Amino acid sequence: MSNRVLLLIGTRKGLWLAHRHRGDWEVTGPHLPMAEIYAVAADTRGAPRLLVGASSTHFGPSVVTSDDLGATWQEPEVAPIAFPADTGVALERVWQLAPGPADHPEVVHAGGEPSALFRSEDRGRTFQLVRGLWDHPHRERWEPGFGGQAVHTVLAHPHDPDRVVVAMSAGGVYRTEDGGDSWQASNRGIRAYFLPDEYPEFGQCVHKIARHPAELERFFLQNHHGVYRSDDGAASWRSIADGLPSDFGFPIVTHPHRPDVVFGFPLTADATRYPPGGRCRVYRSEDAGETWTGLSEGLPDRFWSAVMRDALCTDDADPAGVYFGSRSGEVYAEPEVAPIAFPADTGVALERVWQLAPGPADHPEVVHAGGEPSALFRSEDRGRTFQLVRGLWDHPHRERWEPGFGGQAVHTVLAHPHDPDRVVVAMSAGGGLDGAGSEVRDGTEVRVIPSVAGG
Repeated sequence: MSNRVLLLIGTRKGLWLAHRHRGDWEVTGPHLPMAEIYAVAADTRGAPRLLVGASSTHFGPSVVTSDDLGATWQEPEVAPIAFPADTGVALERVWQLAPGPADHPEVVHAGGEPSALFRSEDRGRTFQLVRGLWDHPHRERWEPGFGGQAVHTVLAHPHDPDRVVVAMSAGGVYRTEDGGDSWQASNRGIRAYFLPDEYPEFGQCVHKIARHPAELERFFLQNHHGVYRSDDGAASWRSIADGLPSDFGFPIVTHPHRPDVVFGFPLTADATRYPPGGRCRVYRSEDAGETWTGLSEGLPDRFWSAVMRDALCTDDADPAGVYFGSRSGEVYAEPEVAPIAFPADTGVALERVWQLAPGPADHPEVVHAGGEPSALFRSEDRGRTFQLVRGLWDHPHRERWEPGFGGQAVHTVLAHPHDPDRVVVAMSAGGGLDGAGSEVRDGTEVRVIPSVAGG
């Protein structure tokens, strides 16, 4: 996991920024005091830019940006996002800010209230109304949800700038494949129990949709009662609510590295907006919604609040942290779910830690760990987080290492007491060998040295 994380926390009294470095959190704020913060985004395509949808009771809605991680903020004198005069409509607030594809670094989308999509081609400094969605013949029959009538989710295709999917309350899911000129309702299979026709073409009160960038045709959806998955690019949906204590909720989030992992926060019902029994639980599926597990460690059993549609998120570290905030003001972080784990690209899961070894005395932050399967990890924050030592993992001998009777593991780590670049490890190799040793220099170069006793 990265040692640095920035968490943006929007409230009705301004924005707070929580910085995590080496396991410790520092919270600053309020930034933009007394503004209602409905939307935040961190655009990391190039130099990082923070984008905030802020609403003032005096000055109305706006988009504010920062290019120095919140030290200073910029807001244009003229409202950067507004309806054209000919629409006869005023923007009430910005509900979503979504950077576009990586190869179109200037594009940012914004979802607004009343339901509309806006597009920026200058990284969020100015926006223009997407007329294709605004002029859709369904628009006059879209209705407000309990929180308002808004485009609250925008998912831009990471490789094709013409493909965008949006969701709104209450109207449902719409998608375009021609850059926004035309839009198709995409709600087949989503139930609207409050309408005479419970499976209409549009009108569903969709609360949130999510997609993993490695599975571009698969979407997850939290509805106003109902949890769904699409495997055909949002054209049709099927229920994945079995195994959850309730099918009502607001957020749904995919894991940044594992396409089959998805998180939600069930609430009792639309009229009872707290978790079942008051037990605060994040629910996780590791098989794309086929089964669910409630995560309870560190969470209260008397929790009479709700988690809204954008208040559950993950970071993009590896392993990823999970965060959520409640309507009553609490923020929970699980940034060290796995302080030691194999990176996603290895396709390997850590079975157990066999050895923990502090480094040299003059490098008090360094700790080494030996794992199973055979791997070496290094921490530079006294064991709070570890990173895989790639030099040993990528060694050409690794494919021929075999498990001993107890497993295939790095079970011994000996760091040189004066030279932090020199480390000796031993592992149970099997195949008639008691062990094999390797010396790691500079964290990358590896050479085999004579076998040492293993067990």
